[in-house]
Amino acid sequence: MNAKLTPYIISTDAKRQAEFYIQALGGEVKSLMTHGQLPGAAEEIKDKVMHMVLSVAGGNVLFLSDAFTPVGKEGSLAFGLAFDDVETARQAYANLAEGGTQIYPLDLQPWGAHYGEVVDIFGIKWMIVQQG
Repeated sequence: MNAKLTPYIISTDAKRQAEFYIQALGGEVKSLMTHGQLPGAAEEIKDKVMHMVLSVAGGNVLFLSDAFTPVGKEGSLAFGLAFDDVETARQAYANLAEGGTQIYPLDLQPWGAHYGEVVDIFGIKWMIVQQG
């Protein structure tokens, strides 16, 4: 199975948190997508970060997004797992969902990738994506 694992931080303020990490560790925002960039986004979430890619400390990558439910001061951590093909992504999603909770079904998204979220039996959130 060929996949890439990336820490995904669910933040109370992703933009502010990214700026903190850039100041503390060096780096830069590689990409940023807000909910307002998608059709039909509600006005109150248009400025919220849907997905940010942050390069820090010599090229290490973090993903960040704004939370929609309250999180502790530390925020919340999930793992993003990216696959080259959709069938492998579907199998990983199904395996992680066994005994866990499917949060968001793995399906084709408006940005062109398949995406889904699952919480495994140990309470770890996995964000599965197939790009390509």
